[in-house]
Amino acid sequence: MDELKFRRQAYENPNNQDADFLRQVDAKPENPAFVNELKNLDAKLCNALKIGVPEDLADKLILRQQLQQHYKQRRRTGFLVAMAASIAFTVGISFSLFRLGPVDLAKHALAHVYHEDIALHLDQNVDFKQVNARLASLKNFGNAKFTQQPGKVYFTSYCDFQGVKSLHLVLQGEQGKVTLFIVPQEKRMVLDQTFADSQYQGIGFETADAFILLVGEDKSDLNYVKNEIKNIFI
Repeated sequence: MDELKFRRQAYENPNNQDADFLRQVDAKPENPAFVNELKNLDAKLCNALKIGVPEDLADKLILRQQLQQHYKQRRRTGFLVAMAASIAFTVGISFSLFRLGPVDLAKHALAHVYHEDIALHLDQNVDFKQVNARLASLKNFGNAKFTQQPGKVYFTSYCDFQGVKSLHLVLQGEQGKVTLFIVPQEKRMVLDQTFADSQYQGIGFETADAFILLVGEDKSDLNYVKNEIKNIFI
């Protein structure tokens, strides 16, 4: 990898784990400091975009309005901070309008996977009791829970589906990883049984209290996790 390509990839994603990229980091003594500086800048940008608004709606707006621009203008710190402030102002005006519209769950699920790509590279080694504790905090969710460990769980966190607090998990599939979203049911939500884009495939199904969305690169992984979930999620 030449120096120009290395720096371009570093600006695009300083957390890149590609082997060629990592070798280039160690190729020159100044490269580790350069990449660490970009990682720190990336963390500051993410923190700046986490605007405290009702129901965590800023995350949704960032996903909808700023996802593409975020990666193209990573170095323009001042611009992004100003945009975050503008988003906060927009939320105050249009909050009720967003909540009235239908929610395309498939679109939101794919956007979350791209926006929180780091979740696919973490290993929190989550116990199903921790997952159940998070599920218990969700509104209008009844007593839904896992009766046993759903295989390897790498990551768990809350996420926002247009004002609806939901749960984001990353599980081990038959071969690769699968992202799982558990979303409390609302009438305005639209669920597709299958969906896809150029990189990911997805399937969705309902339980008594929730919409379940699975996103991964391989259909066999999705079916594997779906069968596991249906047997132990009540």
